[in-house]
Amino acid sequence: MNKDDTVIGELSEQELRELIPQLQNLTDKYKRAEKIQKALFEISELASSVSSLDRLYKAVHGIVSDFMNADNFYVAFFDPTDKNVDFAYFVDELDEEVISLVPYERIMDGITGYILKNGKSLVITKENTESVLEQTGIQMLGTPPVDLIGVPLKRNAEVIGAMVVQSYNDDVRYSPDDFEVLSFISQHIVTTVDRVKSREVTERTIRDRTKQLRSINDDLQEEILERQKIESLQTALFEISELSVSLDDDIPRFYSKLHEVLARLISAPNCFVAVLTKDKDKLTFPYLSDELHDSVDERPLGLGLTEYIIRHGEASLIDNSKILSLVEEGEVDVTVAQNMMEHNNSWLGAPLIIDGEVQGVIAVQTYGKLEKYTQKDLEILRFVSHHIAVAMERRRSAEALKEYNLQLTNKVQERTEELNQTNEYLKKQIEQRKEIELKLIHDAHHDALTDLPNRVMFNSRLELAIANKKRHTENKFAVLFIDLDRFKVINDTLGHHAGDEFLVEVSQRILLCKRGHDLLARLGGDEFVILLDNFEDIKAVEEVASRVINSVSIPFMLDGKEMFSGASIGITHLDDNYMSADEVLRDADAAMYHAKSLGRGRYVTFDKSMREKLLGDIQLESEFRRTLREKGFDCILQPVVKLEDESVLYFECTLQWHNESFGKINREQFWQIAEQCGLTLELNQFLLDGAIGLLGQWHNDAEHAGQRIGVSLSVEHLMKKDLVDELIANVKESAFDTEKLLLEFSESALSNRSQYILPSIKKLKRHGFGLILDNFGSGTASLNYLFSYPFDFVKIDERFIQSFTRSEKNLRFIESVILVAEKVGLIVIAEGVSSKSKLESLKGLGCEYGQGDILGSTILLDFVDDDS
Repeated sequence: MNKDDTVIGELSEQELRELIPQLQNLTDKYKRAEKIQKALFEISELASSVSSLDRLYKAVHGIVSDFMNADNFYVAFFDPTDKNVDFAYFVDELDEEVISLVPYERIMDGITGYILKNGKSLVITKENTESVLEQTGIQMLGTPPVDLIGVPLKRNAEVIGAMVVQSYNDDVRYSPDDFEVLSFISQHIVTTVDRVKSREVTERTIRDRTKQLRSINDDLQEEILERQKIESLQTALFEISELSVSLDDDIPRFYSKLHEVLARLISAPNCFVAVLTKDKDKLTFPYLSDELHDSVDERPLGLGLTEYIIRHGEASLIDNSKILSLVEEGEVDVTVAQNMMEHNNSWLGAPLIIDGEVQGVIAVQTYGKLEKYTQKDLEILRFVSHHIAVAMERRRSAEALKEYNLQLTNKVQERTEELNQTNEYLKKQIEQRKEIELKLIHDAHHDALTDLPNRVMFNSRLELAIANKKRHTENKFAVLFIDLDRFKVINDTLGHHAGDEFLVEVSQRILLCKRGHDLLARLGGDEFVILLDNFEDIKAVEEVASRVINSVSIPFMLDGKEMFSGASIGITHLDDNYMSADEVLRDADAAMYHAKSLGRGRYVTFDKSMREKLLGDIQLESEFRRTLREKGFDCILQPVVKLEDESVLYFECTLQWHNESFGKINREQFWQIAEQCGLTLELNQFLLDGAIGLLGQWHNDAEHAGQRIGVSLSVEHLMKKDLVDELIANVKESAFDTEKLLLEFSESALSNRSQYILPSIKKLKRHGFGLILDNFGSGTASLNYLFSYPFDFVKIDERFIQSFTRSEKNLRFIESVILVAEKVGLIVIAEGVSSKSKLESLKGLGCEYGQGDILGSTILLDFVDDDS
């Protein structure tokens, strides 16, 4: 016994049973390899034994059939320069008769084209057909196979063809081994084909040369020449036909290619196509290639050569001799004849006839004596023109069909997307409803922007605290009512998006200031509240309030800009007298307003006097709203005069309010109430309507004709584009000129808002309004306002006028303003002139205009109702 026998003898029966299939599989692989080697030898032998390619392909088909079912088998070769796919061998149970009818473009979009273009093998089964077509963009031509294997035929690295085997029978399926065999055979078949083809070409060349030597004579040469012409004509017709079905080129390129084809048949240095319009009363020229003209415009029908062809429906050769006869017969206009004779034209034209009707003309022409057309050229054009007309009509139909198919595809795609979206929506609805239920519970108790507890949740917790306080009086609770400063400014200048970012940032800062068990909530807008419990003394509450104030005072970066805010806090300590959460919040709110009135950025603990003041403020605010609604304010006209002769420059229109309960309300408190109520814009509009109405009355009043009125507006008015446009429109509709209405803007209100309001100020200036920079010096007194803004007047703030006689610094400020204003062309007005001595001093400084009680008594008027 040898060593192997010993090993086998040592194997168990179970191990032998497992080893036998492996040995059998190895034997099958050796046999298959031997069979493949034999097939390659046979292919190599075919190169010397087969005399024609047809026999070669049949022999290869037989070799492939030895390895797999190859009832459907074809070999195709590809010449990219000629754009041609040659099915050199094609055997198919179902599609053999129709393969010759498939155009090149369709073939290149199919399976064969994919292999030829990409040089990649392709395996298609009935299971993967849809995914393969979707991934590769292949269009299935002919009968879909059950299984298909396609491999490229390559010469070196260049793809020259494809070999494909396919099955239409579910019982005949291909394996990976079949793919491997076909790929292996394909690597060796090209060399064999080249050798057979080379031998065929050599034999054919010998036969052709022998035939040529035997056929040389003049008659045969003429016949060959004629045949070449016919072949050229046939080729041209074929190209024209191809152009009609190809949509790769646009319309100008289509006509240009038609011209190129025609130029190979006859001399066509100059060519044009003329087409009748739909109403058949005008000619359009979709194509023109001419030595003398770049383009021809659409024209009505007349007595031109083109119209002559259209009327008679026959091709015609027109030269200098014939043009004269056509003029005599009244067929052609004499100017056409003169132009033709001037350039010594030779002209050929043929009608484009579709469905028995002349639709247009194709014409060629030459300039000069050397090139003249003949009757033979006329016959060629007459013959070709029919095919050109058909090609044009096919092209138009193909374009229309392409557009229709595109529209149909888009509609199908849109509908499919709609259905997919609907299905997705239905699938997600159940999940969404579950999520919505959970979210509704959360949202009902939390603020949507900051995700803090909301008023509902806070009130619920506060009610529990009140109840706890009544049962356990020793327990301590406090509420901090937080209101943010300058929130409205941030909203108006940077927009609501920045305002939302600001509120979120504030909520995060306050969260870091409270203790872990305290409850922070957002009531709405810029109002936050904190419920504190379990503290030892009042200092613990005040420490939280101080941390909040310090944290909020740190600058905020919003939209790349540094913005400042602050917090005013009202504190209320719970006692057993409180019955509801609303009472606690009311008192905390009152304390917060008291903190604001003391200068903001501080906290105040509630006492009963604040409640009484809050009630008074609420009543005052209510009276203000009622008075504004009933237009119960008084109008004050205070003149701005020239200091030299006290002539009136304009009247400043302001409002005065005298209330029966509260008496006379000063101007500063007046506008503060308006701001707190959010009625600043309404008050602006009320003031504007009255001034416009008053100017309308003065327009026809000889005493006041030519007088102007100035109105002080808040900058919020400038930040509303629709309000600016409405102001311009209202004045334009009035009888007076826009220059009669002067608009005043306080310098302090312009700070940090220039980029938002400057466009509106410039727009008002363009429409003729006079512009006044009011209270100059109350803010930064920036010279930028004098140089960059289109103001006409600058009013020096009253504080400087009252003190310049005893303050050297204020005196120098006034002198500087007067000097700069003179340089930039501004008129300076001194505000608040209260004495003769100040008046004389101002005149001495070169100040021309002033305003104050000493310069003219105020005039009290009932406001003019603009609607009357």
